[in-house]
Amino acid sequence: MTVEGTAQAAPPREAAPVPDERQARRGHTLGKFFAHVLWNTEVIGAENVPADGPVLLAANHSGFADGPVLVGASPRPSHVLIKASMFAGVVGSVLRNIGQIPVEEDGGRGSLAMALGVLRRGGVVGVFPEGSRGRGDVADARAGVAWLAINGGARVVPVAVLGTRRTGEPVGRMPGLRRRLVVEFGEPLSLERAPGTSGRAAVAHANEEIRVALAALVGSAAERAGLPLPTDDPNREAQAAH
Repeated sequence: MTVEGTAQAAPPREAAPVPDERQARRGHTLGKFFAHVLWNTEVIGAENVPADGPVLLAANHSGFADGPVLVGASPRPSHVLIKASMFAGVVGSVLRNIGQIPVEEDGGRGSLAMALGVLRRGGVVGVFPEGSRGRGDVADARAGVAWLAINGGARVVPVAVLGTRRTGEPVGRMPGLRRRLVVEFGEPLSLERAPGTSGRAAVAHANEEIRVALAALVGSAAERAGLPLPTDDPNREAQAAH
């Protein structure tokens, strides 16, 4: 569930298929089953998600279950950007049916075009700015979410997703049945390109503003919930091994 976009990223000129609201509603129903039946998810700050208009949900990413939990916890149906390799077999058929957005290995330009289409019809898009599952501490963030916010006129809601992975657990393991999870929605951010500012500079500034707000929310939410982030980062450990 990644966004590979950079400050220079732009979607292709050709029209991309845009998932519709009906698909998102089906995904919302399925996500609520995962979040509230399969797992025990406490949702905090749902009122911070604007009730209408284009919205980006920018969430931290530490566990395999972050996507379905985010979809189920959101008060509005949403389309989450998910790595393209997940769109295979039965799982892929389900993801397409519920309107989720695949991120290709070419840098995610097609996914940005699809997400932009959702925002321009007033929909909700979920993004994991960290790009891959790790500690979930938002030490860095990719610029696709900032590009979408500026070009899609969307408000950005930082979201802390907690408890989906504990220290030592594999990143691909699903949480156990009825595990306590917490999803906390922060105050929305409104990001605009200042007059006279280049597109590259505007995206870079917005990206850091999003990263800082999300990291702060994750840290404070983890303390309030008593659900610390995993202390290990499998991605960094794998890089160090090479």
